[in-house]
Amino acid sequence: MKDELDKIKKEFLQEIEKVKNSKELENIKVAYLGRKGFIAEVFKNLKSLSGEVKKDVGRDANILKNEIEQRINEKVAEVAKDINEFAEKKLGIGHILDVSAPSKRISLGSRHPITLVKEEAERIFSSMGFEVAEGPEAETEYNNFDALNIPKNHPARDMWDTFWLDNKKGEKLLLRTHTSPVQIRYMKTHKPPFRIIAPGRTFRYEATDARHDIQFYQLEGLMIGKDISLANLKGVIEVFLSRFFHTKTEVRFLPSYFPFVEPGVEVEAACFLCAKEKTEKRCPVCGGSGWFEIMGAGMVHRAVLEEVGISPAKWQGFAFGVGLDRLALLKYKIDDIRLLYGTDVRFLKQFK
Repeated sequence: MKDELDKIKKEFLQEIEKVKNSKELENIKVAYLGRKGFIAEVFKNLKSLSGEVKKDVGRDANILKNEIEQRINEKVAEVAKDINEFAEKKLGIGHILDVSAPSKRISLGSRHPITLVKEEAERIFSSMGFEVAEGPEAETEYNNFDALNIPKNHPARDMWDTFWLDNKKGEKLLLRTHTSPVQIRYMKTHKPPFRIIAPGRTFRYEATDARHDIQFYQLEGLMIGKDISLANLKGVIEVFLSRFFHTKTEVRFLPSYFPFVEPGVEVEAACFLCAKEKTEKRCPVCGGSGWFEIMGAGMVHRAVLEEVGISPAKWQGFAFGVGLDRLALLKYKIDDIRLLYGTDVRFLKQFK
């Protein structure tokens, strides 16, 4: 084994003298000091030796390893010197390589706050037995409106300012205005009971401000069973919000209208800026009301169940749609939704 070490040393010294650039030097370093290099192989074979022989060879191998490392470090300086001399003599410029200078720190970037919120919401609902379902962003008029109890010329369609798509080859298409069409697609292909969530991007043609944008993310929820009530809906939402915000979050349920649920409710959370207290100063988050709307919900309308072939006499359930953007505003105390879609790296790099 001693002869093997002498051979490794001799070959190393011969090769190191021929090195002319950093790439060749790196190859030698890997060949001799890498995880599968010559020195590593020596240490690997120590287990086949015994007693004093093993001890002596191990000591000699460590000495050789240190000598190789030292010579490689010296060669690094020599290569850098040659490069700098070439730059100065041939190119007429100063030093271009300083091996003693600290390396530039590489920025790994950060994860987008909406991505963080979406993934955390999925984990929480999955722990409560909800399956994640998906659907297309370019949706049919039937799935987005008709099947959800919003027929043509119904005044409720004015609630959703829609981007219509030019489709001359088939059914009328649009950019989905909510993720509720995923419910329709799922209910048509699955038999109850079931519980799902459907996260995704949605689009509405409306003015932008601190609380609204033409694109935003929703997470739709649906639970169908034989004995489902508003009490189940309230319990699921309260559990979700308390886990999501890691504290008991004060919410309130207000009567509201949505064509695809009956009865319908709006769920509001206490504004993190106004602390629930109404103020004459207009808050950019809640408008000064002290409360911040985060979702619409209610019991699935019997007309919707009938449309997808589920008997409302046997099954009932609830649905809700929560704005992931608004959850992000609340969780990270962001006062303008437009920041989520900007390109200011100073803002985005805050999130991990």
